[in-house]
Amino acid sequence: MTPTRSLALCAPLLLALVPAATPPRMAERERVRLSAALAVIADVQEKAWPGWSRAPSSLVLVDRDFEYLVHSDATPSGFVASEEDARLGGRVFVRPRTYSTSFLATFPAFGPEPTIVVGTAEGTGKRSTHWVLAVAHEHFHQLQYSDPGYRTESQALGLAGGDQTGMWMLNYPFPYEATSAAFASLSRELARVVGEPAPAAASERDAFWRGYAGLCASLKPADYRYLSFQLWQEGIARYVETRIAELAARGHRVSPAFASLPDFQPFDAAAAGLRDETLDELRTQTMAKDRRTVFYAFGAGLGLLLDREGREWKPHYLAEKFYLEKYRDSPWRPLASSRARAGAISARSLASPTSSR
Repeated sequence: MTPTRSLALCAPLLLALVPAATPPRMAERERVRLSAALAVIADVQEKAWPGWSRAPSSLVLVDRDFEYLVHSDATPSGFVASEEDARLGGRVFVRPRTYSTSFLATFPAFGPEPTIVVGTAEGTGKRSTHWVLAVAHEHFHQLQYSDPGYRTESQALGLAGGDQTGMWMLNYPFPYEATSAAFASLSRELARVVGEPAPAAASERDAFWRGYAGLCASLKPADYRYLSFQLWQEGIARYVETRIAELAARGHRVSPAFASLPDFQPFDAAAAGLRDETLDELRTQTMAKDRRTVFYAFGAGLGLLLDREGREWKPHYLAEKFYLEKYRDSPWRPLASSRARAGAISARSLASPTSSR
């Protein structure tokens, strides 16, 4: 039996030691941060990604001694009611800590629905604003994982090798060393194409996409599927994290309590920092050294490039999974006016999307 499993089984006994009339309550600093994360997500998620609000939003905040569950209709084993707080979506449940305080992940913790499990800003080593954006990143994973086709389509990639835990997503034996030089060259080119203030010429963008197609063709089919999966899943989540910061900077009203935290950073500065971080990683990371973490910046860069090219790619994302380059070949194109765009979207809803597989 694992230590985590043992703690979970002992949770009701441990909570019994706390007086029934005074269940543990979330610290005010953590409450301020978490309510800020939930508020910015609710405010800008549909602007960042149409349809995102349909995703589940259950979350466990892991503090030093306890963990707090919000946005949950059920009461999982070991949890008891703690309090009601409208800023946190209503009921808050608590149990003794079972997860690491440095946790930052999304997975089916209490059944099929994906739940965010996140340590505090201090536990995860993040400043308050970047912690809020990291929660938004994980919430985008909730959209991905809750899509009805996600599980069967990811399994159909044939990459698990018998693994039933999902750890293949982290441990797949991708040929990092053998691919490192070619990927680094392409990554530097992507940084140049999306990082300059002036849009790159169409010929430069086309040359990049030809180079990417050549890299993909050089891989074994299974390795290409893994590359595509990681760019789709982790890269676009990084892209969305930056978009959330940009949109929050334009109009989201930050609470006085959050703005008064000593490590608060305005969202415009956070957005600029995230873009700079992505570009820096594109310019410096190598597969041989950084392994699968290179997929975050590269996938985010592909999302930025699709935007710069004016592609209407987001409606394809869940309908036609895993191959970002195929969104570039979409027959759907952005329209000149918002009125025309709305009419086209209504017309598209009557047609079935074409499969990219």
